Amino acid sequence: MSLPPEKASELKQIIHQQLLKMDVHGRIREVLAETIREELAPEHQQLSTEDLIKALRQRGIIDDVMKELKFVTDVHEKERTSAPKPSTHFVDREPPVLKKTNIDPTRRYLYLQVLGGKAFLEHLQEPEPLPGQISSTFTLCLHFRNQRFRSKPVPCACEPDFHDGFLLEVHKDSLGDGSKMVDATTMLSICDPVHMVLIKTDTFGETTLVASYFLEWRSILAAENGITNIAVELLGVGSESKVSVGVLNIRLEMYPQLNKTLSPEITTTQFTLERQKTAEKERLFLVYAKQWWREYLQIRPTHNVRLVKIFAQDENGVNRPVCSYIRPLRAGRLLDTPRQAARFVSVLGYERAPVIGGGGGKQEQWCTLLAFLCRNKGDCEDHSNLLCSLLLGFGLEAFVCVGTKAKGVPHTWVMTCGTDGTITFWESLTGHRYIHRPINPDDPPLIEQPKPLYPYRTIGCIFNHQTFFGNCQPSDAVEVCVFDLLDESKWKPMSGEAIKSVCPPGATSSVPPFPPLCAPAIDAAVASNEIELQLRLLVSEHRRDLGLSTVWDDQLSYLLSPALAAYELERTTGVSAGNEEFQDAIRRAVPDGHTFKGFPIHFVHRNARRAFATCLRSPFCDEIICCRGDQVRLAVRVRVFTYPESACAVWIMFACKYRSVL
Repeated sequence: MSLPPEKASELKQIIHQQLLKMDVHGRIREVLAETIREELAPEHQQLSTEDLIKALRQRGIIDDVMKELKFVTDVHEKERTSAPKPSTHFVDREPPVLKKTNIDPTRRYLYLQVLGGKAFLEHLQEPEPLPGQISSTFTLCLHFRNQRFRSKPVPCACEPDFHDGFLLEVHKDSLGDGSKMVDATTMLSICDPVHMVLIKTDTFGETTLVASYFLEWRSILAAENGITNIAVELLGVGSESKVSVGVLNIRLEMYPQLNKTLSPEITTTQFTLERQKTAEKERLFLVYAKQWWREYLQIRPTHNVRLVKIFAQDENGVNRPVCSYIRPLRAGRLLDTPRQAARFVSVLGYERAPVIGGGGGKQEQWCTLLAFLCRNKGDCEDHSNLLCSLLLGFGLEAFVCVGTKAKGVPHTWVMTCGTDGTITFWESLTGHRYIHRPINPDDPPLIEQPKPLYPYRTIGCIFNHQTFFGNCQPSDAVEVCVFDLLDESKWKPMSGEAIKSVCPPGATSSVPPFPPLCAPAIDAAVASNEIELQLRLLVSEHRRDLGLSTVWDDQLSYLLSPALAAYELERTTGVSAGNEEFQDAIRRAVPDGHTFKGFPIHFVHRNARRAFATCLRSPFCDEIICCRGDQVRLAVRVRVFTYPESACAVWIMFACKYRSVL
């Protein structure tokens, strides 16, 4: 990073003042004189810089200086209260606030620097972005031992200009040893990788998962000077998981430096042993799963067409047991209720995994949680896995169900079992909940049977982080399914020990640990105002093209707010409230002889132009926006509701009032 000359001189002055304040120069002179007396006199050899640094370190002078220095880290906090002016050149839309943090000298840190990329050949022909031109960007997201980081967006290029540093804290989870300084041997047993996810954001704000990589950082434990440089080759995702997308230059540095490094043979042996142990556990589970499947098929020949999914491919094309995609996940203070968790998952975008070529086949890709959260959208399996993990975190007995919906389309959803035997289905894409009441096919025809409201047709298996059950009832139709999981004549279970051997926390496996959820970085009021202003401009332009003038009624716009808040509350809790007050306010605002029309609509993105185009496709909304008549007054209100991971529920309401002329 280059600094302007005045800033560089200012920084030098600050450092100089700090060194004078600590009298570092005097202490260095004393150490130099002492070292020459003790070491140089007998042998008359030359004293090198390394010898002097070593002497300073032994006497604790370097440590004293480092304690006084402060690292700068990224904190995703926004303290803006007014809408920013539109930029005239490429800038980070959400600039991080730089905040100084003191380094705890009793903790061990890994300083990971990304020093640029190269060979991103897909962007070989892309020209340099001109001033004022919005370009596609790359963003690198990291997760390491419950810590998450995000790089500044950089324009997509063959050699993207990444220059970011991340301070990762290395500490022990158990026995209260978090405050102890861990040595190299202890760190060698910490097998958590640094999970790196590369996201591409296009000029319309759409995100794409480019690469997902697990960095083995422990090679630094054998580095002589405590610094190692690695060229990381990133591979694509899904059907391109064997194709290189680019190379990142990574520099790793341990702080404070290790007193004693390990030999490369020790680290290599440790990695080999871990791989062998994991491979053996996975091999034994595969043998068991094959045996379980053979037994399942012997119960009934038609079982081979049921959707019983034991393994699923992640974004890197690696087959993992489906149970490993679930883990109890606590959202801290970010989510308060299970229903709020369901609402949060439903506002994350839905997108089927991309398929190259035709044929209409469904690409198999269950994303790791970090890749799903960073991209902010995923398939129904990703939504179901996250919702099940959150419901488990809230203390419910939750399972992911694998089956089909209408027309035999494969689908996943979530099921919870109440202590009173109540079975509730949760649709992860919408947040809707359905109570399941099974139909008894043996009942006489005169007995009225419950009519299912849910969209699900068949169910093949259910699973969570500890259990897996295959449906072995005569019919796999959901409406006649009985969820007595203890009855092995209805549900064939897998061995809990077998699942535990390959799924955390009982396994030292290749399954990545779950990242924590992040608080929203979006200011809801600012975002609401921005979208509302853009929609007003779009409506005015559209009416001008039709030869119509536009008069906005600010008071009427404000009166629409309670309705939008009530809609979101109903989506979250299932309870409708406040409708009487809203209707009363509207009646008072609309004079006698006038007509009022309103049209609410919901989105999970913040693109005003895209939302407006969708609204115009509705004849009801088009009727309001293109309203003709006497004393026409238009209103629009936008309300953005923010959730963790900066997911948004955006409610828009268009309205008009006009004098009725018969």
